[in-house]
Amino acid sequence: MTNELTELNEQEQLTQQSETALEELETATETAIDYGQFGKDDFVKLAEEQLALIKKDDIKVADFKRIDTVLKNIRPLFDQIKKAEKDDAKQKYLAENDSEEGFDFKYDDHILRFETAFRHIREARSQYFQGLDKRKENNFTVKTQLLSRLRELVDADENNANNPGTSWQEFKKIQDDWLAAGNIASPHNGTLWATYHALVDRYYSNRNIYFELKELDRKKNLILKTELVAKVETMAGALTEATPSRKLIEEANQVFEEYKHLGPAPKAEQEILWQRMKVALDTLYNARRAQSEDQKQVLTQNYEAKSKIYEALVPLTSFSSGSINEWNDKTKEVMALQDEWTNAKGQMLREEGKELSRKFWAALKTFFSNKSEFFKQLEAKRDQNLKLKTELCQQVEAILESGEESAAATDKVINVQKQWKLIGQVAEKQKEAIFQRFKKSCDAYFDKKRNKNNEVEKEFEANLASKLAIIDKIEAAAQAGEGNLNDLNTYKTEWTKVGFVPKKDMQATNKRYVEAVNAYVGALGKLSPKEKAQVILENEVQMVRSGGDSGQGLQRKEGDIRRKMQQLENDIVVWRNNIEFFGRSKNSEKLRADVQSKIDNAQKQFDDLKKQLRVIQDAL
Repeated sequence: MTNELTELNEQEQLTQQSETALEELETATETAIDYGQFGKDDFVKLAEEQLALIKKDDIKVADFKRIDTVLKNIRPLFDQIKKAEKDDAKQKYLAENDSEEGFDFKYDDHILRFETAFRHIREARSQYFQGLDKRKENNFTVKTQLLSRLRELVDADENNANNPGTSWQEFKKIQDDWLAAGNIASPHNGTLWATYHALVDRYYSNRNIYFELKELDRKKNLILKTELVAKVETMAGALTEATPSRKLIEEANQVFEEYKHLGPAPKAEQEILWQRMKVALDTLYNARRAQSEDQKQVLTQNYEAKSKIYEALVPLTSFSSGSINEWNDKTKEVMALQDEWTNAKGQMLREEGKELSRKFWAALKTFFSNKSEFFKQLEAKRDQNLKLKTELCQQVEAILESGEESAAATDKVINVQKQWKLIGQVAEKQKEAIFQRFKKSCDAYFDKKRNKNNEVEKEFEANLASKLAIIDKIEAAAQAGEGNLNDLNTYKTEWTKVGFVPKKDMQATNKRYVEAVNAYVGALGKLSPKEKAQVILENEVQMVRSGGDSGQGLQRKEGDIRRKMQQLENDIVVWRNNIEFFGRSKNSEKLRADVQSKIDNAQKQFDDLKKQLRVIQDAL
């Protein structure tokens, strides 16, 4: 009995190994298929094939597990295709309409067929496993009742040794019913199984009168078990260098289930048969494990390859720019990584691959969400730019309609043109229309202004001739050395009364006028150099104030004066420090007086320069 219980425990362990082996083999087989190369039609066909399989009457739990694995592998890939189609449609709509408003995407018939098949499979799976759970609960009840009947039978048989044959038919009936009852929930299976065999063993052990019948039954079981062991050994022997297929593992497990449900064989052969079965099954499962390890290595390599693609994508999720071209360049990089991901052949480790795929597509979604947000903000900015440009058009059109052609109006139009350049782009479909509207109004204003300027230009030419005549008189007087300040003031008064000259001649004319006045002042013999410099400075200041000079000459002179004043200040400080070191002796008085004289002269020059600086600053 101890050997038989040991065999039962080992059978339970092998049962668990067989279920695990089949599940791992199914997973390895399914993941070996490269669904990344499938198109939309392939996915729809595959989903409908799985739906057809699930509707068969002989569907099993293993079949559902295989179908679940297929669906888990193809679902994210099919969702990628759905999302890519929708994103492409959205991008085209945005390119055509410059806005996502009104966008409505409808999936085609293939996607609807796939989703319908997927939903029906889930419904059928739910119904099947609900029924399976109910059957397992019912089977547990049935087997519990059978154990009660068997225990009562064994107890009664022990107390009725004089009539040992009365319980045989009932005992066989319980055995048949036990065999006919299906699986139960796994936590109770081992306990019920051990109890059942313990009672069976008690039944046979306590019925010496039926020993020959028991031995006959064991011999029959020996024949059947030998045939089953031979089948599994044949499967294991046919492997050679090949790896076991899913179908082969399933067949071996079915044979093993039959073996388990047969009654005991003669004790001498029971252990031998069991060891043979165990060796054959171990051969199959070890071959499966080797196959799984090889596939795991390939899956790991695929995972590492796709991890590098994901790592290259991550930095792009934080990309930010205000340039459309830069966004387009980065989008090309992202799409290249997506193509590289999609074209990477082979599946990955299930859990790790699932998580990596989730992170990759999440990162991809983050990038395109950021891009979409950028274009939304850009669209809002372009709408605002269109509003601003429309307002500028209205301003120029209002000036044109008023008929005003003053310098202030011209400055306003020019300022509006400058503002136009500072405003960014508008939507492509309004770009040309708003530009033509603005250009038309500006051109109309300046054409009108240009016609009026032709008349003004003639007046400017006359003014130029008058100013050149005044310059000629000043230059002649300076060359002859004849003149005085009163005549100079007369020339200045005449000059200021003359209006504007052509812009192209203004700088040269003003320069010649200043040079002529400077030459005239230089020829005046009654003025000191200081007075001459003062008159020249006042003339330059007057030119700046009247708008006849840009003031660049005064700015340079201002810099020179400041440098001279700084130098004088430094000299005065040095001289004053030196005086402090002179003693009060008689011999040092003359030296102190010389230094003080230098200080006084420098202070006077400083004050004169300060006055000149103030005059220049007032002009500028």
